[in-house]
Amino acid sequence: MRLYSLKRLFVGSPLATAQARHERLSKMRGLAVLASDNISIVAYATEEILLVLTAAGTAALSLSVPVALAIAMVVGIVISSYRQTVVAYPEGASGYIVSKDNFGPIAGLTAGSALLIDYTLTVAVSVAAGVAAVTSAFPFLYPHRILLGVLCVGGLAVANLRGVRETGRLFALPTYLFIAGFLGLIAVGFARYLWEGPPAVAAPSLPTVEEAGVGVTAFLLLRAFSSGAVALTGIEAVSDGVKVFKPPEVTNARITLLWIGVITATLFVGVTILADLYRIALREEETVVSQLARQILGGGAGYYFVQVVSTLILILAANTAFADFPRLAFFMSRDSFLPRQFGSRGDRLVFSNGIIILALAAALLIVIFYGSTHALIPLYAVGVFTTFTLSQAGMVRTWFRRKSEARWWWRATINGLGACTTGVVTLVIAWTKFVHGAWMVVVLIPLLISIFYAIHRHYLRTAEQLSLEGYGGPPPIRHTVLVLVGDMHRGVVQALQYARTISPDARGVFVETDPDKTRRLEEKWGKWGCGVPLVVLTSPYRSLLVPFLEYLDHIQAQGENHMVTIVLPEFIPARWWQHLLHNQTALLVKGALLFRKNVVVTDVPYHLAR
Repeated sequence: MRLYSLKRLFVGSPLATAQARHERLSKMRGLAVLASDNISIVAYATEEILLVLTAAGTAALSLSVPVALAIAMVVGIVISSYRQTVVAYPEGASGYIVSKDNFGPIAGLTAGSALLIDYTLTVAVSVAAGVAAVTSAFPFLYPHRILLGVLCVGGLAVANLRGVRETGRLFALPTYLFIAGFLGLIAVGFARYLWEGPPAVAAPSLPTVEEAGVGVTAFLLLRAFSSGAVALTGIEAVSDGVKVFKPPEVTNARITLLWIGVITATLFVGVTILADLYRIALREEETVVSQLARQILGGGAGYYFVQVVSTLILILAANTAFADFPRLAFFMSRDSFLPRQFGSRGDRLVFSNGIIILALAAALLIVIFYGSTHALIPLYAVGVFTTFTLSQAGMVRTWFRRKSEARWWWRATINGLGACTTGVVTLVIAWTKFVHGAWMVVVLIPLLISIFYAIHRHYLRTAEQLSLEGYGGPPPIRHTVLVLVGDMHRGVVQALQYARTISPDARGVFVETDPDKTRRLEEKWGKWGCGVPLVVLTSPYRSLLVPFLEYLDHIQAQGENHMVTIVLPEFIPARWWQHLLHNQTALLVKGALLFRKNVVVTDVPYHLAR
């Protein structure tokens, strides 16, 4: 009861299944829940571009603007493509579903594996970036960044376990404060630049492009583009979660996607241009956004507002993954590629198991990579762009199958452009990031697919063996009941009475390790044994299990369909700590018999008073 009360405190009271309809989101809350990941990249995507371009020299830093514009163009293409996908798959346009429907299970599992990896990385990267924003403003917290990251992941998991609508209510204000804060930063930044001119700060001491080498710069441009391409992560979240919107679901999802594209492109390009105009240099202990806010807004309330909302949105950005990872796991478990537990809704009508597994995996990544955003970024985006490509290519095939629908050719053209664009980006990311960590994702996807197929085969074989088709009925069985006793007390008497009710062939079994104890037991058995015969097994080496298992083998050898029920008398102390004062023999026996064929273990508890 105490654990149940604690659960209610953190998670809330259970919701009836009928309340699921009322847990849906409006466009405004849907944007907060499903778009925070995509919008939050504004806080670190520019920094990732500059991190790569820095190696090419001072003049190369100005190339961050055309790189950002190219990425913004890709954002527009992908947004337009997914707006078409939502129309075709109103029940949920997960890349896994679209790819599987159009290209078969291998393509679907490739997309599913890539998304599961990417969602996990989304949580780790977003939280790590959020903690980096905190440590930029408060450097004394830098040594504790791993602990802070793990605590943030735990807090997000608890928030999501409370349900979709409560999550939307919780995350709406920080999301819109972030948008307002960054729009204000961009507006003031441009106004000050136009009014005051270039800032009087020294440019970073770096080699020129010519000194670095043009060939290297060309390669770094591709690396910079692939690093900044994290700006597209999270776009698929809305198409995955069409059903979380209030009716009309498709219309609301399409409008939300359009909002996401406009907001993300505007903020991302704006911050990148400002970083170039204000000649921002990279610092390990301070983020690009923090430096921009200091120069533009000073070190007062405006600066801390930007840092606070950056921290909040980066940490809450992980919520997109918490919203979509469990839903994707549900789809895959429904198709028997993941354990069925992922298909069960919790007390608050959310897929609790998926939320918990995601939180544990993301926390582990934060610990392994020491909470470093730069260490995690190379693993990022490969998976999501693989999914983009498969999904959009699948949509082209979908529209060609639906030629009877109006404007099918236009929709196919949009999705085809999206597939080509994301396919090229996937190759660029895989090439430029391969040696920096992307190889892990490339290796992990086939490994996950093999695991999914193993799970699928298990479920198929289980269904075949449990099927009633062609089943002639169970064969006649013989039933023996063994009551395993270690002493004679009230709990044993109660167990003997129970054993007599389920089989006339019941007998007590005692393993002798001390002859004096056997004599005392036999004396009591005559009075309290309820007429059940007692079998005494000798154990010269004082082992309980070995003689008992040998006796059990002897009984089962009498016939293939011989069922044996082991009745375990067990007294239950009133307080938890009192269990530590008694032998856990029953637990040992249960473990030894767990995988025995035709053996049933039954506990007969006898509860002690306080």
